[in-house]
Amino acid sequence: MENKLKFWFFIMGLSQLVSAEPKFPCYFIFGDSLMDNGNNNNLNTSAKVNYLPYGIDFPQGPTGRFTNGKNIADLIGELLGFENYIPPYATARNQDVFKGVNYGSGAAGILDETGHQMGAVISLNKQLVNHRVIMSRIAALLGGEKFAKEYLSKCIYTVAMGSNDYLNNYYLPQFYSSSGQYTPEEFAVILMREYSRQLRELYKYGARKVAVYALGQLGCCPAEVALHGSNDSLCVEPINNAAKIFNSELKQLLDHLNRRFADANFIYTNTATDSYGNITVLSTPCCALSDTGHCLPEGVTCNNRDNYMFWDGFHPTEAANLLSAEKAYTEMSPLFTNLIGVE
Repeated sequence: MENKLKFWFFIMGLSQLVSAEPKFPCYFIFGDSLMDNGNNNNLNTSAKVNYLPYGIDFPQGPTGRFTNGKNIADLIGELLGFENYIPPYATARNQDVFKGVNYGSGAAGILDETGHQMGAVISLNKQLVNHRVIMSRIAALLGGEKFAKEYLSKCIYTVAMGSNDYLNNYYLPQFYSSSGQYTPEEFAVILMREYSRQLRELYKYGARKVAVYALGQLGCCPAEVALHGSNDSLCVEPINNAAKIFNSELKQLLDHLNRRFADANFIYTNTATDSYGNITVLSTPCCALSDTGHCLPEGVTCNNRDNYMFWDGFHPTEAANLLSAEKAYTEMSPLFTNLIGVE
């Protein structure tokens, strides 16, 4: 009884910290460079962007976000009602963790090997280890793992993984043997087998409201067109087709998880949209590129950034991120029902 009272008094106290009155207590983010907001900054990797012109439109300047301003995780957080950005795991401290943590890491994948040609990355498996650390902190403050899981079951989770398993694994035969060993169909099955285990582990840690992002048109990234396309290519269709295979398998996986775990909701979330708003430049990056497809440090950028789809060779501009975030938020709406909020 004492522990239960401790738990609920803590929740009541925490509600006083939530000035924006979100309908849920916390938001946890797993993913790659589309989500990373600083976790790679101190890693020995080329997959980090804590330098200008990245962050040129972000209030704090370069923070490790792979875009000119806010990334998708930031914008989803705003739509969910959070006043402050969810902190990266690398710097999350004390009671910050009760509002959520961003575990995203540039170049990370479902497979541990993915992205290693760029240096150290925080794979999804490692992100889950980090989440277990955060869960232990919460459990210590709430009086036990039972109360931590009860609290975490009210949170929103987003998982955006798989892009790098293609771009920084399967389609880099000079570094990885996967494309020589497996067809795209076979590789997607391998990814789903591992992804299934990882999502089940997240469920074991208390997650019940989980949005899992589909892959976008990876073959339309300017860096992929430059590497694999021809002069008249707008996109690399074999890469896009592989992403479609992944997405088809992902839908089946999430259907299976929803049947298996009746008290959870795993939502297939597709951020692709046919409505581009003011975006008119769809295939040219906004910044001058290095050999890695990232912006050159202190390099020139376009002036009309809100009109560009791509910031660098791989990542969207804030304007494009906003379109994706709004689409994702709409598709996540089934997660918003039957929530016990922080009143």
